[in-house]
Amino acid sequence: MKKTLVIVTHPNMDTSIINKYWVKELRKYPDKYTVHELYKAYPDEKIDVEKEQKLVDEHENLVLQFPMYWASSPPLLKKWFDEVFTHGWAHGSKGKAFENKKTALAISLGAQEVDFSKDGMVGHELDEVLLPFKVNFEFVLADYRPPFTFFAAEYNMVENSELLGKLERNAQGYVEFLDKL
Repeated sequence: MKKTLVIVTHPNMDTSIINKYWVKELRKYPDKYTVHELYKAYPDEKIDVEKEQKLVDEHENLVLQFPMYWASSPPLLKKWFDEVFTHGWAHGSKGKAFENKKTALAISLGAQEVDFSKDGMVGHELDEVLLPFKVNFEFVLADYRPPFTFFAAEYNMVENSELLGKLERNAQGYVEFLDKL
């Protein structure tokens, strides 16, 4: 059985609550998930393209996990896309690395779910905000799936028993989400 590669892109995991909790949960299942933290692997932000492509090739599914930053991802994930998705590997007549590979996003968002609507603070649905990811994955012929989310991270910054219960349920939901890819 091939595993799911989860590329975690959080610039400061030490201060993270949600992403750190997700990683902790995933590490309980090393036979199912490979957790690859980009900022730990590349503190100098110099990406080893061959290593990254090999990791993707060795896994059946790919999930990008990150906190949303200004309607996008942390900058290292954008750089990862720019450098790793090479012509002849990810796209082009010979680029088949992602063809039919199940892909998804796992995102922690500071705003509340209601904010991602035409009438909400963001003024757009989450699917609209995530359109660039969908377009990129569809361009490389990946099987792009809807995202897994944790909304209102900004309102859940203090660890307490209520938050820990919510995180535990959410982390278990994350594992179930990954298992259904």
